[in-house]
Amino acid sequence: MEITQSSDRSVEISQEYGANVVQFNFNGRWPKKKNWSLENLPFRNEWVLIVDCDERITPELWDEIETNIKDDNYNGYYLNRKVFFLEKWIRYGGKYPDWNLRLFRHQVGRYENLNTEDIPNTGDNEVHEHVILQGNVGYLKEDMLHIDFRDIYHWLQRHNRYSNWEDRVYYNLLTGQDDSGTIGANLFGDAVQRKRFLKKIWIRLPFKPLLRFVLFYFIRLGFLDGHAGYTYARLLSQYEYQIGVKLYELRQFG
Repeated sequence: MEITQSSDRSVEISQEYGANVVQFNFNGRWPKKKNWSLENLPFRNEWVLIVDCDERITPELWDEIETNIKDDNYNGYYLNRKVFFLEKWIRYGGKYPDWNLRLFRHQVGRYENLNTEDIPNTGDNEVHEHVILQGNVGYLKEDMLHIDFRDIYHWLQRHNRYSNWEDRVYYNLLTGQDDSGTIGANLFGDAVQRKRFLKKIWIRLPFKPLLRFVLFYFIRLGFLDGHAGYTYARLLSQYEYQIGVKLYELRQFG
């Protein structure tokens, strides 16, 4: 298990359960934590499952994973996430399905480099970067649970940090930065590549905060998720505004 300068009881608890704890100290340069771990940790098994602290693997998903990693035809699998906010599954608004490549053979998968590691206050961990994998990829049927909420304060705090990262991604796309070392943008590729292609269009649109609310709440039926859906739509609209303001700051003042 790899931990970054933990200030809680993570090290102690991990050691109580027999984990081999390795400390990672981010120096502000590539790679960040997950890629560093893939390159340096002494794996005992061929497969790695990436799970963040706010995510849960159900017993049904564990069983499906155990079965599918025996298939030699695949080097990785996409997991679909159910996002929970205010204790409610956000089924609409474009949040489901939400495919992420989280299960793969560690020798053939690495996180893409979006050239964001030098941005202050974005953390030492790959959060929204995607895995570039050699070989065939499959899709699992059972869902991972993403508990995207502790309280509003921490949600806002976390997304303030994310927007620092996101505005640099927007900037890199707008300025045509070389995308080698990334998953690439392809309208006819997999779900993640299509999303990256659409993002290149999205970043050039005006009124993005308003558009994001309309897209989430009305066009993608976020209103069907009740009060939680409305609150989530408003917060995502605010998040888009934060990205835009920080992008303006970056382009004007560096």
